Order: sequence, then structure tokens, then C-alpha cells
Amino acid sequence: MHTPVTIIGAGLSGLTLARVLHVHGIPATVYEAESSATARTQGGMLDIHDYNGQLALEAAGLMDEFHAIVIEGRQTMRLVEQDGTVLHEIADDGTGGRPEAQRGELRRILLDSLPADTVRWGHKVSGTRAVGEGRHEVAFADGGTVVTSLLVGADGAWSRVRPLLSDATPEYVGTSFFETYLFEADTRHTGTAKVVGGGSMIAPSPGKEIFAHRESGDTLHAYVALSRPQDWFAAIDFTDASAAAARIAREFDDWAPELTALITDADITPALRPHYALPAEHRWDRVPGVTLIGDAAHLAAPNGEGANLAMLDGAELGKALAASLDDIEAALTEHEQAMFARSTEPVTLDGTEVHGIDSENNTPQAMLKMITGQGQ
Repeated sequence: MHTPVTIIGAGLSGLTLARVLHVHGIPATVYEAESSATARTQGGMLDIHDYNGQLALEAAGLMDEFHAIVIEGRQTMRLVEQDGTVLHEIADDGTGGRPEAQRGELRRILLDSLPADTVRWGHKVSGTRAVGEGRHEVAFADGGTVVTSLLVGADGAWSRVRPLLSDATPEYVGTSFFETYLFEADTRHTGTAKVVGGGSMIAPSPGKEIFAHRESGDTLHAYVALSRPQDWFAAIDFTDASAAAARIAREFDDWAPELTALITDADITPALRPHYALPAEHRWDRVPGVTLIGDAAHLAAPNGEGANLAMLDGAELGKALAASLDDIEAALTEHEQAMFARSTEPVTLDGTEVHGIDSENNTPQAMLKMITGQGQ
């Protein structure tokens, strides 16, 4: 390979790819729109699964670094009823296959594992185009351009690389998160901290649910999910944080105050996170010199697998390229076919398919049967 692999996007998928390529002595350059690694917060906790995300970290040679950032006890999971009753708890005994770590810390160990000049910050892509013979030009908002013989779009939901391969665009799936943080929860939000416990908590209900987890220290991070059309959310003034929280909380007016406090008692301005997805069967014909990984390829509504699959995409593509340096197109074909198959596998918990939020089975009792295997 005569030119570096050009990767657009310094998220988990792009950085994992860059790291696996580096392990195999293949140069890569990552272009990222953000101005620096600390330009914005990187989200909350991630459970990194032993059947996909951890396999990616093994391929990247970063398992020791990963174990160092795992937060002990956070695999504890509570199933809670609407009145605040803890119906079931799975304790973190250290043997589970889904250890939890902060997304920002995971990104940091990937960045730290790369040569200092690998990531080019402040490079927002304005467009891409084919220039012949399998090469592509990437244009940046500052007027600069780069031409590459191997372009990888790891640039997320609204990928600027995807149009080279597909006309598909993400569409709203009918659900959104209202995201909140409660700080110093053990002293300032004691009732809520008690019901959440030491790890994660889910209070499910058809069409709505509250999910929260304890991050490092005593910070509680919550995602309040509602199945509503975009017009419903558009009628709420989210610039008025207290009024918006009150409106969301009315949808949970018969729930325990310890749970609704995750909506009304946020310590920073809550954020609305609408969920978009690409078609489940998103595919494209092989186009020489370009491919996609992560959300750019198979964006889905949050299901616990997104970050894990994105990292595995990057790792598997890196390994395929390393194994077929004399036939890059064969490597890209192998990568795409395997990725297409992975992205359509049903989401399961211990072998049982997980219900969607709109399912009539999205209840604490049905989830308890799933967790304990009583429904099998």
C-alpha cells in the first residue's frame, strides 16, 4: 500500500481501525471535525461485550489498558417498577462479560496508542468525490483537499462519505431520549441514588422508560425514553429547561418521585436526543477504494450494541487489510459482507431477544422473565 489509509472520523470505530492498522505497520491518517480531543464531552458509560467490543480491543492490543479503566461494580443491574420497587438485581460479581467504562476514557486509550500525528483535528469534511482509478478526493470546510486510494467513512450518522456508496439517509425511528445528569447524588439526590443503586437501573413500560446508570464517583446519568413523533417534541420549548423537564415528567406523573427526579432535578441543562436509523438491510455494491464502518454503515436506534459493533468493524477491517495488502478490494469485500451480516443480527441478552420500547412486553415483569430465563 503506497499511501496511508484515509479515515474520516475520530470516534471509536475510526480510532480502532487506525490502531489495528498501526499494530500491523500500516500507516493511516484520521481526519476529525472536532478541534481537539477535549472539544466536547464523549457521552456516558459503555458496557463492552466479550463477544464483540472486547474482541476489537484484543486485536488492538489494548486489553490491559481497557481493564485499567473498567469501573468495578457498574455491571450491577436493577429492574425497577414504576412505584420505585426494586423487582430484581443482578450483582456485579466480576465474572460478567460486559464490564463498564467511560466512553471518554475508552477513546483516550485509543488515542494514546497512536502516533502523535495520526489524527488531524479541525478538519470538517464538506464533500467527497470520485476522481478515477479507485481514488477519492475529500474536501474540507477550510478549503483544503486530500486525495486517497483507500477512503474509510467512520463519520457517523450523517456521514459525508456514505453518498459515494449509497443514497440511504437516516430516518427518525419514533423514539427520543431526554438526557440528564445528577451530580453528588449520594448527598444531594439521596432517594434517587438509592433506587438506582451501584450500577444501572431500568424502569420499563410500553412506550416509555427510564434508564439510569452510576458513572464514576456519584454521578447519575439518565436517559428518559419516550415513543412520540417529532412534532410532539417540537411543541416543547427545550430552551426553557425547567418547563421542558416538567412537560416530560407529566408523561410519568404516576411514577415514584425518586424516578421522576431523574427528569426534574437535573444539575445541567437536559438534552433531547432523537433516534435515527438507516434501513435495517442497508447494503451497497462494491465501489473500489472506499468503504464505511460504524454508524456510517449501519446506524440503529440505541440498543447497547452500537459502540461495540463500531469497534469490531474497525478491528475486522484492519485485520482484513493487513491480511490482503496485495488485494485491497478482496479485503474490502470480505469486510463488507461480514459487517452486513453482523449488523442485522437480533439484539439479545443471554440468548433472549430484547423487546423494543413499544412492545407490550416492555414491562418489569416480562423483562424479569427474560433475565431469569423463565420465559424460555
